Amino acid sequence: MSEPSIGITVNGTEHQVSTDPDRPAVDVIRDELGLTGTKLVCGAGVCGACTLQLDGTPVASCLLPAAALAGKSVTTVEGLAHPVQRAIAAHDGLQCGYCTPGFVVEGAAFVDTWRAEHGDVAPSREEIAAALAGHLCRCGAYDGIYDAIAAACTGAHDTVEADDSRPPRVEAMEKVTGRARYTTDVQLPDQLDGAIVRSASAHALVRSVKAPADTVLVDLLGADRVVRYLGQPIAAVAAATRAQAAELAQQVVVEYERRPAAVDVEHAQAPGAPVIYPTKPERKAAPNSGEGVPVLPTSWRGNVRGPSSMSWRSRTAVKRIEEAKGRNDSKLFSATFTTPVQVHTCLEPHGCVAAWQPDGSLVLHMSTQAVGEVAERAAKRWQLGEGQVRVVAEHVGGGFGAKTGLTVEAIAAVELAKAHGVPVRVVFDRSEELTTTGYRPGTHTEVQLLADDEGELAALTMDTHGDGGVAIGSGVAALGRLVYGTAPRRLRDFDVITNQSPGSPFRGPGGPPMAWAVERSVDEMAVRLGEDPIALRRRWDGNKKRHALYDWASGLPVWADRPAPGAQTGRFRRGVGVAAGNWMYFLDPGTTVELEVVDGVVVARNTVQDIGTGIRSVITGVLRDELGLPADRVRVEIGRTTAAHGPTSGGSRTTTSVAPAVHDAARLLRKELGVERGSIVDRLDQANGLRVRGKRHRDRRGYLTPFAMNGVAVGRGMSGAVHVTEVEVDTRLGKTRVTRVWAGIAAGRVYNERLAYSQCAGSIIQGVGFALHEQRHLDPATGVVLTDNLEDYRIPGIGDTPEIEVHFHQDGWDHVTGGGIGLGELATLGVAASIGNAVRNATGWSPLDLPIRPDRLLEGIHA
Repeated sequence: MSEPSIGITVNGTEHQVSTDPDRPAVDVIRDELGLTGTKLVCGAGVCGACTLQLDGTPVASCLLPAAALAGKSVTTVEGLAHPVQRAIAAHDGLQCGYCTPGFVVEGAAFVDTWRAEHGDVAPSREEIAAALAGHLCRCGAYDGIYDAIAAACTGAHDTVEADDSRPPRVEAMEKVTGRARYTTDVQLPDQLDGAIVRSASAHALVRSVKAPADTVLVDLLGADRVVRYLGQPIAAVAAATRAQAAELAQQVVVEYERRPAAVDVEHAQAPGAPVIYPTKPERKAAPNSGEGVPVLPTSWRGNVRGPSSMSWRSRTAVKRIEEAKGRNDSKLFSATFTTPVQVHTCLEPHGCVAAWQPDGSLVLHMSTQAVGEVAERAAKRWQLGEGQVRVVAEHVGGGFGAKTGLTVEAIAAVELAKAHGVPVRVVFDRSEELTTTGYRPGTHTEVQLLADDEGELAALTMDTHGDGGVAIGSGVAALGRLVYGTAPRRLRDFDVITNQSPGSPFRGPGGPPMAWAVERSVDEMAVRLGEDPIALRRRWDGNKKRHALYDWASGLPVWADRPAPGAQTGRFRRGVGVAAGNWMYFLDPGTTVELEVVDGVVVARNTVQDIGTGIRSVITGVLRDELGLPADRVRVEIGRTTAAHGPTSGGSRTTTSVAPAVHDAARLLRKELGVERGSIVDRLDQANGLRVRGKRHRDRRGYLTPFAMNGVAVGRGMSGAVHVTEVEVDTRLGKTRVTRVWAGIAAGRVYNERLAYSQCAGSIIQGVGFALHEQRHLDPATGVVLTDNLEDYRIPGIGDTPEIEVHFHQDGWDHVTGGGIGLGELATLGVAASIGNAVRNATGWSPLDLPIRPDRLLEGIHA
């Protein structure tokens, strides 16, 4: 039976579409009309990415049936030519850009209505937040969105701006117009869609897997037929559409031999708990939740692995603390801190389109942070030669650590494409994204912090138990080795293995949980010593770069005017808190950049990807500045496999690896053209085909590691951050609102201050989510993740965004080639701790557990 035809007018053009009237409008717009600027993210009307205008009114097209489009005038982001697009581009109200079309469509309607009612005046932040409350940006580009909407309402962007006012992000106009192409937008001829058959048991031996007749079934379990968590991939199938593939996957019958499960850390540590990895080979094969760092061997006791230790004079530390306990020393602070699982929540889900070529080579369109690594691993897995795997990631809708390596969606897509002989796309839905693609492990940390009679740090102990599901590699306590001098310290990390999906690296792995425990403890010690918390940190901390930040922070008026701890009364109480952070300096020393002159344009190539950090714009900016070129004489080709090696976008190593190589390539191009200074533009038309390759030269003092491992070396020096945060606490409702944040960042040279600010602001907003909102909830009996949608798993919205000021301290990195290192992870480390310390300052109650929920706060202040 043929499907009915629906008449739709989209962007002024009439269409007749044969489709199920109940089909979501977003699918019709994307799949039938090819207007992929409209994004499907949540499927529940929560995130706003699928927003389009229906007769001028913004609506969520994921909730709208196709029949509702009939006879209506539909406007998608592709059909707009609006000042709000130029405003968002100019004010950098975007990062990865996946959510941007929704903000544009909603913002355009709001700006038009506002100006019609109020004239060319700027609305308040509160009015903008109310208008855009139905939209989410995981990158946290809200600050730029506020500025953009306010400016558009004043008419500031009614005309096209000159080149001198070019957007900070070179691809901004592609993203605000919906032209930017992501993996989820790829549609190749004869392409099928794949779906994953996932485990319905938390712990079982898979006896058999049976699919309907004539169904091609691809196995994903391999030799180990044991599933250890709900949702673990078992097999994959493909069909003409995603809906048909999902239905086919549900028809696959899996026979299980079920085993007892330990679905949370309490069950896993209980006497008689089922052991999840009973044999040494199984333990050795356990996934690693750390960032590419091999785990050190250690002991196992049932489901508890560890301790792994990075201690320093641990016996002395323990002895001093035990003696302090014996004399009931008030300068000994002891507490247990906990942090929840934090899910990456990339708005572009994990996805891959695999296409085998007639010559036997393989093309992967993939949402990944690691184009080069994926190509290498794919070639090894499918036994292909050098250059036979080409990976394309033109635009990537966020990563935050979740999209590294050759992940299961790529394996499924490649195997299905091989079996069917046509391209296959595998894209996860929101539930899969929130339950099976990784997360920052939860932690339980016992801290003991001792000061001596002079108020110096005398000893520190930290025991951290990480909750990373079936993964190992907790490294929270180990980071305590890098803070506050060389006082004796015992630092022990344990993994508690449960029948949950594996944790994975998340922006500053281990850093925010460590800072939550240590920085909260340092503040408590400051209270006991009667000392200014910044002054105490400055005295304990030997890092000169952070000393400059402490001086800056202590001079802020908000710090001088902060209230005395717990001295306020009344319903609303203001608090100001501080926290420090530091991070390692990582780089990829093998990075190279190729420049080629093509038809008078300098084309830069590198196997790196832009996940929203702005590396495409950094490369462009360096070339324009170094070679004196206008915008139309530079083109950057990244996000695809090339001969020029590029870094994975992780470990804050992208800019510090790539930018110096661009400088070197520009120097070589000048040399070849014979132009020592000034613009080279007059020589380009006669230099067609000229090609040079620059490299990242070694730092002046070398590196801490003698060689790179998996493309990573550790450089000399530690970056630094100091966050000062102001909160307002509603003591009646228990709600904490972050009002203002000041971030001091010491990471050396900043190549593009606007993009660096955007990275820091986004890091801060993710820290706000970690402190106040984000928490995974499980069914304690079955282990089912209950927060598998964006309504129940709460990430910060635009209304949660504080006013943010970032101070860059750029000295102290002269030994580094290029003069600067990464800052995307550094800027999030101490945010939650500074919020906790601000709540302590406001209320007198000392929060120990994240998130700082209303129920916890009310219980604490009334205890």
